[in-house]
Order: sequence, then C-alpha cells, then structure tokens
Amino acid sequence: GDLYDPATGLLAPEGRFTAVVCGDPDAAGRLADRLGGHAAESDGPTSVLLGGVALDGLALDEARTVVLVQDKDPVLLSGTLRELLDVPSSGQVEAADALAAAQCGDVLEALAQASVDDGQDPMGTRITERGRSLSGGQRQRLALARSLVADPEVLVLDEPTSAVDSHTEARVAAGIKRLRAGRTTVVFTSSPLLLDQAERIVFVHDGEVASVGVHRELVHTDARYRAVVTRETDEEESKTMSQAASRATSQAMEKVEESA
Repeated sequence: GDLYDPATGLLAPEGRFTAVVCGDPDAAGRLADRLGGHAAESDGPTSVLLGGVALDGLALDEARTVVLVQDKDPVLLSGTLRELLDVPSSGQVEAADALAAAQCGDVLEALAQASVDDGQDPMGTRITERGRSLSGGQRQRLALARSLVADPEVLVLDEPTSAVDSHTEARVAAGIKRLRAGRTTVVFTSSPLLLDQAERIVFVHDGEVASVGVHRELVHTDARYRAVVTRETDEEESKTMSQAASRATSQAMEKVEESA
C-alpha cells in the first residue's frame, strides 16, 4: 500500500518512484529513519502508515523486512562480495542485475584483479573492514547494490549518489528506476539527475510538505524548491525572478503591439 507520514503529510504511492527534497540534510535523515518505523520520541505519537497499518505496531523484524532504509553512510562489513550480497531478499533480483544497476563495473574489475584464485572471480574477493580498500563512491554503490538485491516492498534511500560523479550518477538513477519498476521507492536527494528520473517529487519545508509535482515543473514554479536543488542564493533567486518578470512583460507588450 501507500507509505504515508501523518506528521509531515508525505505520501509515497505504492509502486512508484518518489523523490523527497529537504532543505536540511539532517531533517532528511531523520525523516528517512521515520519512514522506516524508527520514529524519535520528539516526533510525537503519530506513526508512519503503510497501507493504513502503523509501522510501529508491527514486530521489528517484520517492519524491517517490509521497509528497508539505507542511510547516507552505510557500513560494509569485512568479507567477500558474495557474502556482502547474501542478505534476506525476495529472490527476484539477481546480484548481477543489482550490481549493474548500481554501476559497479569498476568495482568488479578492481576486485577481480585483487582475486587470489586463478579464475579471478570478483564475488570471491575479500573486502576489507568497512570497505577501506575501496573509494567512497565504490562503497556507496556496493551498498546500493546490496539494498537492491534485498528487493523490499518499500526501499528508502538517503542520498544514495552523493559520492559519485555526475556521469555515473545519471546511470545509477536510471538503474534504480529500471530495477525498482513497480516497487515503492523513496529517495531523499537534491540531485537534479535523480529528481529528473522520479515519477513524483515531494518538497518538504519546515517539517511539512510544501509542494508536490515533477522536477521540471517545480523548478519553475516553486522558488524555495529551486533554491535547494540549484543552490541558488537569495540574490540569484531575486535576479532569476526579475528576469522572468521582465520576459513576461516583454511578451505582453509584443502581443499588444501585434494586436494594434
């Protein structure tokens, strides 16, 4: 069913790719945890609902099976890549597909070269504690692949591409959308590349939903949203609005002159 947070008014429809934009990264992290049923005492008595059922009313194991939250700094324990991806899952997503969607090709190459067996199987290569032998972007993409393999009913991702370059980020965004088609996915991000892939965007401001739409629409109609995703300063925002007003005035004058 739909994922709904009564405290903020955030709604993530079942089976759709929803992106959530928050101006405050810390607030985004807290809201991501809340969507997973991990509400803080300060959030009050209201619980997040999934299909009308309160998550905090479910057994912890059941809630974690239904809703998986990947935070901004996921941890990779030591072990082989095969062990890393051996997580409770639906069985519907193959490891190879998850690794491809998360753009882990370079990681597989590096692990294959470090493999101690003759077959150079990257799945059998050991990853050091917390993935210290990998770059930040590689660790982040492996963690994403692990979450995609799990294939939960609801997947919540907090800034899953913050450590990768823009070219890789665009491919990861497309990979998430493709592999999670028909599944409920919520991504907290301010990246235009991810936002452009989302079917629905929810902009949360001061703890409540301020606007809902798609990226190309909101970036033109909501100045606060535009300021967050384009990192506009107040001065730049005023300049943009002034330019838009000037264009509108010029177009109106042209129409008057044409009719005259």
